[in-house]
Amino acid sequence: MIALQESPMSPMFLIVMVIFVVFFMIIPQVRRSKNEKKFKQSLSKGAKVVTTGGIHGKLVEINEGTVMIETNAGKLLLEKSALNMELTQKYNAPEKTADKK
Repeated sequence: MIALQESPMSPMFLIVMVIFVVFFMIIPQVRRSKNEKKFKQSLSKGAKVVTTGGIHGKLVEINEGTVMIETNAGKLLLEKSALNMELTQKYNAPEKTADKK
């Protein structure tokens, strides 16, 4: 009988794919989630925040799972998960001024 030989590239291809998935998909997601958790733990009263819906406000009360923000329209009680780290950081970042000559 003829013995079927397995291609030497198929196990190597599988290993490369697993490494790709781990380094380019799983590790960045874990980092992002750690940063998000650190952001939510570092919130303090008076901090300016932006929600995922785009609402801008100032923190007036922080509880275990919720926050109360004050906006121009009044006070809103929101889940902490509604706060967006990236938008809040952009909102609080100092504006870059263009050098005028």
